Amino acid sequence: MAKIRILLADDHTLFRQGIRTLISAETDMEVVGEASNGGDSVDRANESRPDVVLMDIGMPGLSSFEATRQIKKNRPETKVLFLTMYDDEDYLVEGMEVGASGYVLKDSPSNQLVSAIRDAFRGGSYLSPRMLSQLVDDFRSRIKSANRMPRFATLTGRER
Repeated sequence: MAKIRILLADDHTLFRQGIRTLISAETDMEVVGEASNGGDSVDRANESRPDVVLMDIGMPGLSSFEATRQIKKNRPETKVLFLTMYDDEDYLVEGMEVGASGYVLKDSPSNQLVSAIRDAFRGGSYLSPRMLSQLVDDFRSRIKSANRMPRFATLTGRER
Protein backbone atom coordinates (compact mmCIF):
# COMPACT_ATOMS: atom_id res chain seq x y z
CA MET A 1 0.00 0.00 0.00
CA ALA A 2 1.38 3.43 -0.95
CA LYS A 3 1.98 5.87 1.86
CA ILE A 4 0.42 9.31 2.15
CA ARG A 5 3.12 11.69 0.95
CA ILE A 6 3.36 14.82 3.11
CA LEU A 7 5.14 18.15 2.68
CA LEU A 8 5.79 20.19 5.84
CA ALA A 9 5.71 23.98 5.36
CA ASP A 10 6.56 25.89 8.54
CA ASP A 11 9.19 28.49 9.33
CA HIS A 12 10.10 26.88 12.67
CA THR A 13 12.68 24.12 12.25
CA LEU A 14 12.06 22.54 15.63
CA PHE A 15 8.32 22.36 14.95
CA ARG A 16 8.90 20.72 11.55
CA GLN A 17 11.21 18.18 13.18
CA GLY A 18 8.55 17.35 15.77
CA ILE A 19 5.88 16.87 13.12
CA ARG A 20 8.30 14.74 11.06
CA THR A 21 8.84 12.51 14.11
CA LEU A 22 5.09 12.24 14.70
CA ILE A 23 4.41 11.31 11.08
CA SER A 24 7.27 8.80 10.94
CA ALA A 25 5.47 6.79 13.63
CA GLU A 26 2.50 6.31 11.26
CA THR A 27 2.87 3.30 8.97
CA ASP A 28 0.74 4.85 6.22
CA MET A 29 2.49 8.25 6.04
CA GLU A 30 5.85 9.70 5.06
CA VAL A 31 7.37 13.18 4.90
CA VAL A 32 8.66 13.82 1.38
CA GLY A 33 9.85 17.39 1.84
CA GLU A 34 10.07 20.48 4.00
CA ALA A 35 9.82 24.21 3.34
CA SER A 36 10.50 27.18 5.59
CA ASN A 37 8.65 29.88 3.63
CA GLY A 38 5.77 30.29 1.20
CA GLY A 39 7.83 30.40 -1.99
CA ASP A 40 9.81 27.31 -1.04
CA SER A 41 6.59 25.46 -0.27
CA VAL A 42 5.41 25.99 -3.86
CA ASP A 43 8.77 24.81 -5.23
CA ARG A 44 8.93 21.78 -2.92
CA ALA A 45 5.34 20.83 -3.79
CA ASN A 46 6.22 20.87 -7.49
CA GLU A 47 9.34 18.77 -6.87
CA SER A 48 8.12 16.23 -4.32
CA ARG A 49 4.51 15.90 -5.53
CA PRO A 50 2.95 15.43 -2.08
CA ASP A 51 -0.55 14.15 -1.43
CA VAL A 52 -0.96 16.54 1.52
CA VAL A 53 0.77 19.80 2.45
CA LEU A 54 0.75 20.91 6.09
CA MET A 55 0.91 24.70 5.69
CA ASP A 56 1.65 27.18 8.46
CA ILE A 57 0.07 30.62 8.31
CA GLY A 58 2.37 33.60 8.66
CA MET A 59 5.59 32.33 7.13
CA PRO A 60 8.07 34.79 5.63
CA GLY A 61 8.06 35.64 1.93
CA LEU A 62 5.11 34.62 -0.20
CA SER A 63 1.96 34.45 1.93
CA SER A 64 0.71 31.02 2.90
CA PHE A 65 -2.59 31.77 1.19
CA GLU A 66 -0.93 32.69 -2.08
CA ALA A 67 1.37 29.67 -1.79
CA THR A 68 -1.68 27.45 -1.32
CA ARG A 69 -3.40 29.06 -4.31
CA GLN A 70 -0.33 28.32 -6.47
CA ILE A 71 0.05 24.75 -5.18
CA LYS A 72 -3.61 24.05 -5.95
CA LYS A 73 -3.25 25.63 -9.40
CA ASN A 74 -0.17 23.54 -10.25
CA ARG A 75 -1.35 20.35 -8.56
CA PRO A 76 -5.12 20.38 -7.97
CA GLU A 77 -4.99 16.86 -6.55
CA THR A 78 -2.73 17.98 -3.67
CA LYS A 79 -4.62 18.62 -0.46
CA VAL A 80 -3.57 21.48 1.81
CA LEU A 81 -4.21 21.57 5.54
CA PHE A 82 -3.48 24.76 7.39
CA LEU A 83 -1.64 23.90 10.60
CA THR A 84 -1.66 27.09 12.62
CA MET A 85 -1.84 28.71 16.02
CA TYR A 86 -4.44 31.24 14.79
CA ASP A 87 -8.00 30.42 15.83
CA ASP A 88 -9.25 33.23 13.62
CA GLU A 89 -12.38 32.92 11.47
CA ASP A 90 -11.03 35.34 8.86
CA TYR A 91 -7.97 33.15 8.34
CA LEU A 92 -10.20 30.10 8.19
CA VAL A 93 -12.41 31.70 5.54
CA GLU A 94 -9.41 32.81 3.48
CA GLY A 95 -7.92 29.32 3.75
CA MET A 96 -11.09 27.73 2.45
CA GLU A 97 -11.33 30.32 -0.35
CA VAL A 98 -7.88 29.35 -1.65
CA GLY A 99 -8.77 25.66 -1.65
CA ALA A 100 -7.57 24.25 1.66
CA SER A 101 -9.05 20.96 2.82
CA GLY A 102 -8.82 21.79 6.48
CA TYR A 103 -7.69 23.93 9.36
CA VAL A 104 -5.88 22.35 12.30
CA LEU A 105 -4.80 24.30 15.36
CA LYS A 106 -1.28 23.69 16.61
CA ASP A 107 -2.50 23.05 20.14
CA SER A 108 -4.57 20.07 18.92
CA PRO A 109 -3.69 16.58 20.12
CA SER A 110 -1.51 14.62 17.70
CA ASN A 111 -4.27 12.11 16.93
CA GLN A 112 -6.40 14.96 15.52
CA LEU A 113 -3.62 15.99 13.15
CA VAL A 114 -3.16 12.41 11.97
CA SER A 115 -6.93 12.08 11.44
CA ALA A 116 -7.02 15.39 9.56
CA ILE A 117 -4.27 14.19 7.21
CA ARG A 118 -6.11 10.95 6.49
CA ASP A 119 -9.44 12.75 6.01
CA ALA A 120 -7.92 15.25 3.59
CA PHE A 121 -6.10 12.51 1.68
CA ARG A 122 -9.43 10.69 1.18
CA GLY A 123 -11.03 13.86 -0.17
CA GLY A 124 -12.72 15.00 3.02
CA SER A 125 -12.40 18.16 5.05
CA TYR A 126 -11.29 18.76 8.60
CA LEU A 127 -11.76 21.58 11.11
CA SER A 128 -10.28 21.62 14.59
CA PRO A 129 -13.11 21.21 17.10
CA ARG A 130 -12.51 24.69 18.57
CA MET A 131 -12.85 26.29 15.13
CA LEU A 132 -15.97 24.27 14.40
CA SER A 133 -17.43 25.36 17.73
CA GLN A 134 -16.73 29.03 16.89
CA LEU A 135 -18.46 28.65 13.54
CA VAL A 136 -21.51 27.03 15.13
CA ASP A 137 -21.69 29.80 17.77
CA ASP A 138 -21.42 32.45 15.05
CA PHE A 139 -24.14 30.70 13.03
CA ARG A 140 -26.43 30.55 16.06
CA SER A 141 -25.98 34.25 16.80
CA ARG A 142 -26.78 35.13 13.19
CA ILE A 143 -29.94 33.04 13.32
CA LYS A 144 -31.07 34.72 16.54
CA SER A 145 -30.44 38.21 15.19
CA ALA A 146 -32.13 37.60 11.83
CA ASN A 147 -35.82 38.30 11.43
CA ARG A 148 -36.76 34.89 10.22
CA MET A 149 -40.29 33.99 9.36
CA PRO A 150 -41.70 30.73 10.69
CA ARG A 151 -41.01 27.83 8.35
CA PHE A 152 -44.45 27.71 6.72
CA ALA A 153 -45.46 31.37 7.18
CA THR A 154 -45.20 32.14 3.47
CA LEU A 155 -47.53 29.33 2.41
CA THR A 156 -51.12 30.17 1.54
CA GLY A 157 -53.95 28.47 3.38
CA ARG A 158 -54.52 26.21 0.41
CA GLU A 159 -50.81 25.24 0.25
CA ARG A 160 -50.82 24.37 3.94
